[in-house]
Parts: sequence; structure tokens; C-alpha cells
Amino acid sequence: MSTQRESTESRSTRKRMKPEVEEKAGDEAESKTVQEEEFETNIPVSEEMELSISLILEKIENYTQRVSELLESGKTMFKELSDEFEEKLIMIHKEQVEKWQEEIKEVRALDASNEEANALLHNARYLLQLPRND
Repeated sequence: MSTQRESTESRSTRKRMKPEVEEKAGDEAESKTVQEEEFETNIPVSEEMELSISLILEKIENYTQRVSELLESGKTMFKELSDEFEEKLIMIHKEQVEKWQEEIKEVRALDASNEEANALLHNARYLLQLPRND
């Protein structure tokens, strides 16, 4: 029982400690960011270095812009392809259904013709089976 109580106590202690640990981790991350910013601002940089950095930043901006444009054009292309695919699929479906409906009409016409022929044959049998009164 004491082991179970100790286990429960250690779990509750761990649960209580988590927010503190998270706060410390957040504080450390903030302090690192602040230190990095201070480090970057305190370093004396030559004009040539600043120019190089600004060129790199410009490259990043241009690259980001191109990626954004590519994403937009890709979305547009896929939307157009999707719409075209949907239209063609609907058209194919409509054509197939029309073919089957035409097939149904032909089957019904054939059935009507068969029924007519069957009625004629039935009448002919009836006439042939009548006793002749000669």
C-alpha cells in the first residue's frame, strides 16, 4: 500500500511540477532570443557586410514571393483541371445513360414485335387446331 501511495504522490508531484518546468523552458527560450538579438545588435558590421545581408534578405523575399505565386498558380491550375474533369465525367455519364436508354427503347420495340409475332402464331395454332367441318 505504501508503494501505491508513494506512486500516487509522485504522480501528483510531477503533475504539479509540469507548469513550472514549462514556464522555465519558455523563459529560457525568451532569454536566448533576447540574447541573440542583443548579440546581433552589438556586433559592429561593415557596410559591405550589411550590403551582403540585405542582398540575402532580398533573395529570401524574392524566393518567398515566387513560391507564393507558384502556389497560387498551382491552386488555379488544379481548380481548372478539377472543373474540366468534372464536366467531362458528367458528359461521359450523360452519354452512357443516353445509350442505355436507347438500348431500352430497342429492347421494348423488339419485345413488342415479339409479342405481336407470338399473338399471330397463337392465332394460327388456334385456327389450325379447329375441327374442320368439311
